[in-house]
Amino acid sequence: MNSQVMMKTWSIFFIVFQVAFACSSTPPKTILGSVATAVEEQRIVIGNERLEDYLPLISNKKVGFVGNHTSMIDELHLVDSLLNLGVNLVKVFSPEHGFRGAADAGEKVSNEIDAKNGLSIISLYGDNKKPSTEQLKDVEVLVFDIQDVGVRFYTYISTLHYVMEAAAERDIQVVVLDRPNPNGHYIDGPILEEKYKSFIGLHPVPVVHGMTIGEYAQMINGESWLKNGISCDLTVIKCKNYSHQKEYKVSVPPSPNLPNMNSIYLYPSLCFFEGTPISVGRGTDAPFQQFGHPSFNKFQYSFTPLTAEGAKNPKLNGTKCFGLDLSDQKIVDARNWKKLDLSYLIECYKIYPEKENYFTNFFNLLAGNSSLKEAIISGKTASEIRAGWLDGLANYQITREKYLLYKK
Repeated sequence: MNSQVMMKTWSIFFIVFQVAFACSSTPPKTILGSVATAVEEQRIVIGNERLEDYLPLISNKKVGFVGNHTSMIDELHLVDSLLNLGVNLVKVFSPEHGFRGAADAGEKVSNEIDAKNGLSIISLYGDNKKPSTEQLKDVEVLVFDIQDVGVRFYTYISTLHYVMEAAAERDIQVVVLDRPNPNGHYIDGPILEEKYKSFIGLHPVPVVHGMTIGEYAQMINGESWLKNGISCDLTVIKCKNYSHQKEYKVSVPPSPNLPNMNSIYLYPSLCFFEGTPISVGRGTDAPFQQFGHPSFNKFQYSFTPLTAEGAKNPKLNGTKCFGLDLSDQKIVDARNWKKLDLSYLIECYKIYPEKENYFTNFFNLLAGNSSLKEAIISGKTASEIRAGWLDGLANYQITREKYLLYKK
């Protein structure tokens, strides 16, 4: 901004302020204070910021912490905040991608000692997805604080399930510090069928489930999804000033390949490509914001996946891929994403030269059924496929309603 424009801007602001002050008997400091208060009252306050609500639950107890790089209060990690407050943190558990969030999707994450605070960090990904009796023997309460993205095959909710189950089996309380769901403004996709349960889908919910992590924890308990129908001693610390229709932009990328809000909004639709030979841009600077394949040379746009942090061996590594770039779409925001977009998946199937090899076994686990694959092969349109989800979604809505903490 040049100096003339800046002077004009400040002049306009000064005139408006003078008029406002002249028409009001309220002193300027009071006016500005009222505005600041109003802004603060509308700010979304996430669960981990509400220390006064959960510190009494964990004080004078041996605390286990389930979190990762998203577990921040402003610029300070919650683990460090709790240690500074004298909380007796005895152990940390981390989900897929590790405590610092740098591991690739599916990469084995080993147990370690955190270099900063010396705490023992136990991985809950790979062979050890559920805390064992030995790992929990010195824990009296578990605090869960992880940013989720509201998608069934994003594995943080599976980690939540196993943490709750292990805690329930040992009479350990779980305190979930709730966070907004950036995809919480809509619900879509097929309901997972029992036959296709896996770590990327444990529960009969749609692909986009429309719940916060705290609401989801309540549903796990309420629907008796834990082993043998046991129930976890659960406390959810709610967010303030949040509703499912309120746009929320995450402050920390939730995983290496979801670096920004575009990727988070596109993820539910593009992740289906993970069960095909198509690249979604892992190993580039725009993962989950583009897709392509070497055979799609009718497209002008191209990218080449390369080894990178969080993508140590990306699909089609070092191979030039042709496809579509979605990263520059200015319409990609919460208001424009209220359903899954199957058009990319369907069109790529139509142009892929070896159709018999388009779907891998992983695809049905992502979809939670075999019918999506069969529908695409048979030539059904996106609208025809979606029509088959409607009854399941209607029933799910009824179930979901029972556990919502933020209804407006």
